[in-house]
Amino acid sequence: MTGTSIYWILFIGIALASWIVSASLQRKFRRYAQHDLSVTGKEVAEKMLHDNGIYDVQITCIKGQLTDHYNPATKTVNLSEEVYHGANVAAAAVAAHECGHAVQHATAYGPLGLRSALVPVVSFSSKWVTWIILGGLLLIGSGAGQILLLIGIGLYAMITLFSFITLPVEVNASQRAVNWLQERGITDRETTAMASDALHSAAYTYVVAALSSLATLIYYILIFMGGNRR
Repeated sequence: MTGTSIYWILFIGIALASWIVSASLQRKFRRYAQHDLSVTGKEVAEKMLHDNGIYDVQITCIKGQLTDHYNPATKTVNLSEEVYHGANVAAAAVAAHECGHAVQHATAYGPLGLRSALVPVVSFSSKWVTWIILGGLLLIGSGAGQILLLIGIGLYAMITLFSFITLPVEVNASQRAVNWLQERGITDRETTAMASDALHSAAYTYVVAALSSLATLIYYILIFMGGNRR
C-alpha cells in the first residue's frame, strides 16, 4: 500500500469521525439546552470571573452558533446569543468553559501562554502554507521544489503543533468549568454530569482536528521523501 493510499484512508476516516463528533456535539447541546437553570450564560460568566478575582475581562454577546471564545488579546469572553441569554445547562457549560480560559490567562497557565505565543506564527503559516506547498508540488523533482516543500512542511508543522497544544488548554478549561459549576451549586449532580458530557464532546472536535493536521503533515513528509529519492 502506497503512502498516498494510506493518507486517503486516514483522511476519509478522520473526515467521518469529524462528522460524527460534530453531529453528536450539536445533538447534545440541543438536548442540554432543554434543562433550565436559574442563571443565564452571562450571569454564569460574571460569577465565575468575579469568584476568581477577575474584574478586567469584558463579557460580550456575538452572533453565530457555538462561536463562543475567549480573546486574551482584548480580554473579552465572547458568548453567542443563545449562550449569553440562555438559562440552561448547555449555556452554563459553554460560558464557564470560556471563563476557564480567562482564569488560565490570569493565572499564567503554561500551555495557554505557549499557544498565545504561537498565534502570530500560525497566522503567518496558515496564510502562506498552501501556496508554498502547491509551488513545491508543481516543481517536484527539482531543487527549488524540494526547498519549497521543506519550507511548507516546516510551516505546517507549526500549525500541527498549535493543534496539539490546544488540547490540554481546552481540557483544562473544561475541568475548571465543571468543578466551579458544581462547587457554586449552579449545577447539581445530574446537571453537572450533563455539563461535563457536553464539554467532553466539544473537546473531541479538537482531538479530531489535531489528528487531521498530523495526518496531512505526514503526507507532505512522504511526498518530500519520495521526491528526494528521484
